[in-house]
Amino acid sequence: MQVGTILLLVVLGLTGLFAALNWAAFNTPVLLWLGVTSVEAPIGLVMLGVLTLVSLLFVAYAVTLQGRALLELRRHSRELQAQRQLADQAEASRFTELRDFMSSELLRVSQGADTARDTLLARLDRLEAQQRLLIEQTGNTLSSYIGELEDRLGGQPSASHDVQPRR
Repeated sequence: MQVGTILLLVVLGLTGLFAALNWAAFNTPVLLWLGVTSVEAPIGLVMLGVLTLVSLLFVAYAVTLQGRALLELRRHSRELQAQRQLADQAEASRFTELRDFMSSELLRVSQGADTARDTLLARLDRLEAQQRLLIEQTGNTLSSYIGELEDRLGGQPSASHDVQPRR
């Protein structure tokens, strides 16, 4: 309980105790002026009634205030839940977007690697074809040189065919 509530209960309890101890004085009728007319009534009971009425009004006000606070708390709770759901959806959306971005980047890198590999293989094939052509041309050139040498030497046996040791 709050300090104000405890203090109010203590004051009401002391007022009730005061009224019980002085009940005879509270019940003594007195002439009361109401502005237009006068009435004979016990002033103690009238004041006790006014205090009770004010206390009931205060309790009603406190209950109303508490009810409004609870309604406001519920409204804030619903708004907070809605904002939390929006944040969760936004986070899920960001994860989905990140996953899509990563997939597209991975695909782009993979396609780039495939293109580079294909380019490299095509270049290697060209180089291999050029190398074969050069080897073939070199072989043809060598054959023509050997044929030319054989023609120049005429019918002489080549040194590589008949090698006789000299004595």
